[in-house]
Amino acid sequence: MSTLVVCSGGLDSVTLAYKIAKEGALGGLISFDYGQRHKKELGFAAHCAETLSVPHKLVDLSILGTLLSGSALTDDIDVPDGHYAQDTMKITVVPNRNAIMLTIAYGAAAAMGLSRVATAVHGGDHFIYPDCRPAFIDAFAKMQNYALEDVADISLYTPFLEKSKADIAAEGAALNVPFAQTWSCYKGGESHCGRCGTCVERREAFAIAGVEDPTLYEDSTYWEHAIKEHAQNV
Repeated sequence: MSTLVVCSGGLDSVTLAYKIAKEGALGGLISFDYGQRHKKELGFAAHCAETLSVPHKLVDLSILGTLLSGSALTDDIDVPDGHYAQDTMKITVVPNRNAIMLTIAYGAAAAMGLSRVATAVHGGDHFIYPDCRPAFIDAFAKMQNYALEDVADISLYTPFLEKSKADIAAEGAALNVPFAQTWSCYKGGESHCGRCGTCVERREAFAIAGVEDPTLYEDSTYWEHAIKEHAQNV
């Protein structure tokens, strides 16, 4: 199945691209500029496409940054520090982000003659992001079957849906994914901050997987404090 991968440039989506490339089914990558403050991630997506020798489509949806306000990723709101499963991290939700991206990805896949769209949503996303949960994925796939009826037959591939970030890190290591060439931090600085939810999640995933983390963090020890604090409050 020739597959279009929704690739942000993060650890999860780059690992997914490498996984599908190994399976011999990678048709291209598609990325989105939706006005995110950490849009430097898009350069890592482009690098992934170049390394894997597949086309890369970059979709300019930057106007969404003003339409989908109220999120720390698109608005003038501080990205919170702490564990990624804390309620405070819900301020990073961008309404309908995955639904918008997947809709466009399906249209692009149909136009490109591809038969599958893949996205790297995973089990760790379920607490915060409603459009990463199994119920959404199932409903969206059914909706797209109607949207493209008699036009194209495209399936939705989400192999990490019930897996943890640590599982993805372990699989990426087995695939020789160049983790240093991926970007997770929501703050979008010169290097990973080490304090936001995605940095804490990234650092913890490598630790649990027993995989060396090549990432340069501005604060390389905060993640342990965040995890302990969260455990005490659960």
